[in-house]
Amino acid sequence: MAGHSHWAGIKHKKAAVDAKRGKLWSKLSRAIIVAAKSGGGDPEANPRLRQAIADAKAANMPNENITRAIKKGTGELASEQLEEIVYEGYGPGGVAVMCEILTDNRNRTASEVRKIFERHGGKLGTSGCVAWQFHRKGLFIIPAGQTDEDTLMEVALEAEAEDVKPQGEKFEVLCDPAHFEQVAQALQQAGITPELKQITLIPETTVDLDAETGRKVLKLLEALDDHDDVQNVVANFNMPEEVMAELEA
Repeated sequence: MAGHSHWAGIKHKKAAVDAKRGKLWSKLSRAIIVAAKSGGGDPEANPRLRQAIADAKAANMPNENITRAIKKGTGELASEQLEEIVYEGYGPGGVAVMCEILTDNRNRTASEVRKIFERHGGKLGTSGCVAWQFHRKGLFIIPAGQTDEDTLMEVALEAEAEDVKPQGEKFEVLCDPAHFEQVAQALQQAGITPELKQITLIPETTVDLDAETGRKVLKLLEALDDHDDVQNVVANFNMPEEVMAELEA
């Protein structure tokens, strides 16, 4: 199973725990602030803000929290100055790792992220060292019980999705970020509800991992994802179904 699909599924389950701790809401609030700052506070005219709000609502963030974050982004309320950064590095087994960051202190975050890599057998790299291996795509993960492959392919490709493929007991739909909303609307109109939908970084190639290395990589990704400033973390690993079963056992 390709890393982006497997890790996205783990994060989806993990989000419920993070929400209880307030950590997820904090990250989603930052995403709204930056989206509103860069494109304005009207979600109808700002697709990035519209998606950030949808993500927040999916995590049951209260409307007043969303409104407050929008006002911080537009300058109506005071807010910390957040900077967008991408950190790149390598994990166990030579896996390429990308971390999308929102921080109010670049030096502190760089130091803390470097320590996480080192603690888990990885290494923070220089800018551009692994970015060439990833492309930004819209990703939808859909439980196979909701639809069949032919129906999903017809709906998705008509909405200009690029690819539809089975991943175990789920389907994965990929699209250009510019077509993300129209694919989402087409799925909704067809009565298909994705388990997860996001614009994220997708690896062009993957590194096959055994169970031991896979376990180490997942621990690294979970530690990075737990950091308050990390908005998104992706890697280019691949784990066969039998290895996944072994790890889950």
